[in-house]
Amino acid sequence: MGILEKIGEIEAEIQRTQKNKATEYHLGLLKAKLAKYRAQLLEPQGKSASKGEGFDVMKSGDARVALIGFPSVGKSTLLNTLTKTHSESASYAFTTLTCIPGVIEYKGANIQLLDLPGIIEGAAQGKGRGRQVIAVARTADLVVMMLDANKGDVQRKLLEKELESVGLRLNKQKPNIYFKVKKAGGLSFNSTCTLTKCNERMVQLILHEYKMFNAEVLFREDCTQDEFIDVIMDNRIYLPCLYVYNKIDQTSIEEVDRIAHKPHCLVISCEMKLNLDYLLEQMWEYLNLVCVYTKKRGEKPDFDDGIIMRRGCSVEHVCHAIHRTLASSFKYALVWGTSAKYSPQRVGVQHIVNHEDVLQVVKK
Repeated sequence: MGILEKIGEIEAEIQRTQKNKATEYHLGLLKAKLAKYRAQLLEPQGKSASKGEGFDVMKSGDARVALIGFPSVGKSTLLNTLTKTHSESASYAFTTLTCIPGVIEYKGANIQLLDLPGIIEGAAQGKGRGRQVIAVARTADLVVMMLDANKGDVQRKLLEKELESVGLRLNKQKPNIYFKVKKAGGLSFNSTCTLTKCNERMVQLILHEYKMFNAEVLFREDCTQDEFIDVIMDNRIYLPCLYVYNKIDQTSIEEVDRIAHKPHCLVISCEMKLNLDYLLEQMWEYLNLVCVYTKKRGEKPDFDDGIIMRRGCSVEHVCHAIHRTLASSFKYALVWGTSAKYSPQRVGVQHIVNHEDVLQVVKK
C-alpha cells in the first residue's frame, strides 16, 4: 500500500469517527500518523530521479508576494494591471504554465509579485504541478489567495485544505509550546495555564507515535493536538494571507458587502480596475513594511531614496542596511518623526523607528 492510500484511509477513519471524550486519544493518534505520512510525501523520493526544470525564481526586491488560486480567477490579469510585466491571460484554464515574476513599485518599495499556475484539488499530492506551486508559496512573505466572488466560499475552503496539508499555516501564530528532545529521563510535562484541549496522556501517545520517549514539554497556552504535532514536526511555515475576491462586477452588491466584511478579505475587479489601490495598501500593511529616510548634517532629508525595513526595526538595523561597518562606529542618532518624543530626539541603537521617520547618524 502506497503513502497516498494510507493517507486516504486515515482521513476516511477520522471522518467516520465520532468526536467525544472516549475517542479523543484515538483521533490524536490518527492525526499524528497523518502528519507523519504527509511529511514523507513531501520528501523527494529516491536520488536517481533526474533534475527537472527549475520552477522557483530568484528572490529580489524588499518583499515577496505569491498569487495562489484556481485556474481562471484573474491572477495573470492582476499581475498585468499592477506591474509592467506581461503574463499571458485568456478565457481558458491553465493559461499560465510556469512562475512569472513581476515588480510592484509602491511607497518607494519594490515588491516582487509571483504569478503562479492555477492549482487544482489534490495539488498537495502532486496533481497539476501543485507541489511545485506550493513549494514556491512557502518562500513568500505574504500569500494573496485569488478567489472568484461568484463561487462563494467553496474555492477558499479547498485551497486552505491543500495548503494546510503541506504545512502552510495561514494567519496563525506559532504555538507557544517549549519542546526539547532529551537522551534520557522520560517525559517531563508541565503547563503554565489550564489545558482544556490537550493533556499529558495525549502528549505521551503522540510522542510515542514519533518514537520519542524522552522529552521536555511546556505548554504556555491552551493548544490543540494539531498545534502540538506542528511543534514536533518543526517544518511548518506561518504566513499572513490576504483573501482577494475578484470579478465583483459580475455578482450582486449584497454578496460583495458580505465578503468585504469578513476578516482578511477584500473585493476587487481586475477588468474594471476597482479597489486596486486598497489592495496595495493592505499588502503593505500585511508585509509589515516601513520606509525610513536618511539625512546628512546641515542638508535636507533625502525623500527620493528611502530605506525599506520591517516594522519594529531599531536604529541598529537601519545602520546595517546603510553599510555593514556603520553600526560599529555609531555614536548617536537624531530622529525626526512619530517615533520621537520631540524633534529632533537624540537616540541610541535600540530606538525603534516608525514609518517615514528621518534619521541622521553621527559617527564616533
